Amino acid sequence: MKKKQIVFWSILAIGLVVLISSVIVSLMEFAIKGINNGDFFEFNSSDTIKLIASQENKELVENMLIPYADSKGYNIDVDYAGTLEIIQRLNEGEKYDAVWLSNSIWGYMLNDSIKLTESKFTNISPIVFGIKRSKAEELGFIDKTVQTQDIVNAISEGKLKFSMSNPSSTNSGASAYLGMLSTLAGNPEVLTKEKIDNNDVKENLKSFFTGLERSSGSEDFLEEMFLKGDYESVFTYESSIININKKLEKQGKEILYAVYPVDGVSIADSPFAYIDNKDDTKKQIFKELQGYILSNEGQDFLLKCGKRTWYGGINSEVDKGTFNPNWGIDTSKYITPIKYPSTEVIRIALNMYQTELRKPIHIAFCLDYSGSMTGQGIKDLKAAMDYILTDKASKDLIQFSEKDKIDIIPFNTNVGNSWYTSNGTKTSEILDNINKYEPSGMTAIYPAASKALDILKDEDGDKYNLSVVLMTDGIGNIGNYISLEREYKKINKQIPIYSITFGEADEDQLEEIALLTNGKIFDGRYDLIKAFKEVRGYN
Repeated sequence: MKKKQIVFWSILAIGLVVLISSVIVSLMEFAIKGINNGDFFEFNSSDTIKLIASQENKELVENMLIPYADSKGYNIDVDYAGTLEIIQRLNEGEKYDAVWLSNSIWGYMLNDSIKLTESKFTNISPIVFGIKRSKAEELGFIDKTVQTQDIVNAISEGKLKFSMSNPSSTNSGASAYLGMLSTLAGNPEVLTKEKIDNNDVKENLKSFFTGLERSSGSEDFLEEMFLKGDYESVFTYESSIININKKLEKQGKEILYAVYPVDGVSIADSPFAYIDNKDDTKKQIFKELQGYILSNEGQDFLLKCGKRTWYGGINSEVDKGTFNPNWGIDTSKYITPIKYPSTEVIRIALNMYQTELRKPIHIAFCLDYSGSMTGQGIKDLKAAMDYILTDKASKDLIQFSEKDKIDIIPFNTNVGNSWYTSNGTKTSEILDNINKYEPSGMTAIYPAASKALDILKDEDGDKYNLSVVLMTDGIGNIGNYISLEREYKKINKQIPIYSITFGEADEDQLEEIALLTNGKIFDGRYDLIKAFKEVRGYN
């Protein structure tokens, strides 16, 4: 290469290095400035709305609200929770800018220090019975006027069983229960403590809950559980019945027929509200988001999800593919909404459900005492069980009643003898055993679950709801899935196994068990007490 060429290419190379270096320095300065100002890539903290939403609004947030916010350059930091958990979290001081509840009645349970403003209803959904069409025909509910008492009679006579979300933790469950309570009390102008304490009303409600086959701690799992299982009916949102029927039709299965009792139906009105933290910028963004939900485009999206966007009256212009009359979905008749009671009466009613009215449960806890639980793990486990098995649980309406039966099955390399009580309020002895037992050895997940099934297999499923809670921090290395599967199919009962993960638990193993038993996995790695609280909402 000639000397002039060498000089040329050397100068060019040096120039490129200088240029690239200056660009990198400029970008770094821009990034540092952006980070320090909180507006890197045109985002800053005031463009972020922190939202807490009911679980049943997740589809609306993920598929409608967040895409719109993204298009405007806003960020939504969202948490989802059960409706009653939302109220508890806000009352305990967790900070959010907005809340999307499932029903406006729960807003009245917030502390006075929490100021909800700009609250507007976004849609309504009646809470009705979806009954397999053949069963609805058998009961004479097709194209007929049905009273609430007709449904209660069918259940008390053993002609109908149902599933629903838990009244102690979900809006659809609580609203459905409050609706039953109001109609069975005669639809008074004001539902008082004296009226709900009436013996005839209580006996009617006890008869009603004898038909409860499965209880879910969330509305989305209720749909999932119902589609996987073999159940006669479900008591839930009209929109959920629409969603279930769409999937049943695709699977070529029998659809549900919606039944609207003429003497009263609970209505969820799904309010979207601003939490006034004295931030005018966030308030303006909130109002823009709310405006989109209430716009024609937003309301059309809600309609496609089976949500009613008209308030009162009838609507004969809806899409019959969604609001399908063949499914009993009726938008041509006025719905009689029940009158919700005061906040004080709601609290009394929910506690009465938990302690007196609900169907008793027989639950078997399988607790991991393998060697890896030594130290903080065993401390957390014992603290969680102390919460669940004492009056502390009443704070979250998850306490056991005197009619509940509880088995505790410790396991490590071997499966220990179970500790048992036939009275869910008498737990001091089993708590003593839980606290004395110490971790060692390996992890017999499958034998422990098999023992729980063996204990529950002869229990009367008409008198008790049955479930297993399996808590583990490791990999099942004693026994195998095939033997558990054989045992489960042999007993021929729908007994869900709910698993709580901790430490290095193998989720693949637990997912197999959940699929086999129509159960669910809960994450206890960061907060074991919270996981036990959640799982209690499912039994």
